Amino acid sequence: MARVLIAGCGYVGTELGLRLASERHAVWGLRRKTSGLPEPIQPLEADLSVASSLAGIPADLDFVVYSVAPAGSDDLLYKAALVDGLRNLLGALRERSAHPSRVVLVSTTAVYGQQGGEWVDEDTPEQPADFRGERALEGERLLRESSHPCSIVRFGGIYGPRRTGLLERVRTGRAVYREDPPHYTNRIHLADCVGVLRHVLALPDPASLYLGVDCEPVEERTVMTWLAGAMGAPPPRAAASGEQGRAPSGNKRCRNERLIASGYAFVYPSFREGYRALIESLT
Repeated sequence: MARVLIAGCGYVGTELGLRLASERHAVWGLRRKTSGLPEPIQPLEADLSVASSLAGIPADLDFVVYSVAPAGSDDLLYKAALVDGLRNLLGALRERSAHPSRVVLVSTTAVYGQQGGEWVDEDTPEQPADFRGERALEGERLLRESSHPCSIVRFGGIYGPRRTGLLERVRTGRAVYREDPPHYTNRIHLADCVGVLRHVLALPDPASLYLGVDCEPVEERTVMTWLAGAMGAPPPRAAASGEQGRAPSGNKRCRNERLIASGYAFVYPSFREGYRALIESLT
């Protein structure tokens, strides 16, 4: 039985905690308010932005997973979540003389800012397009420079239960896609997000970096068109000038060969299987 601390026990962290606890591991879920944290995850109420609030973390941990999402979309909030909170947690581990076997960091493919649909993998030089990727890289460097063995998983866009915004836009005929240039997307279902993290924790000698994406990077137009057909909804349309919304953090196609080679088998290898299961769960 392993002793695991999940810092940032939110959308992904809570599901991971439940999975690990079901396998009889001891799991602590750290977040600012723990009132909604399900059993048997052991609640640990603390504010990662306040170093002194972390004094109660267990010292004899086997693993730490840092899965903290920014509280908003500006640079200061990204810095607070991806850099300052991680720095405070590493400091708390040091003060507690805690020496986990591995720290696993949930990061993002936004560190790749390529704009032309290029293929990228773990060896591709990072070139963030904005502060989102820059802050993620800053957090990654902070962890790598620590004394802890670590693995970083850069996830693509996470979808699944309770993240159905795209389904609603397609269902109601509000789905628009970028036409020129075509925009590639990289996704992973929540079930595989959890599965990948559990897999990395279980590996005896994991790599220091993995891309956590499914097996089919695909144009957003293709995804929306497939969803419209699956739901009997109006087909998506090309976005008019000024209708693009928030600029994407890059336009690239992510490879997951390293993850596959490590032995991970996807529950949902592409968006088709994942969204089909999600649609069926809502009907």
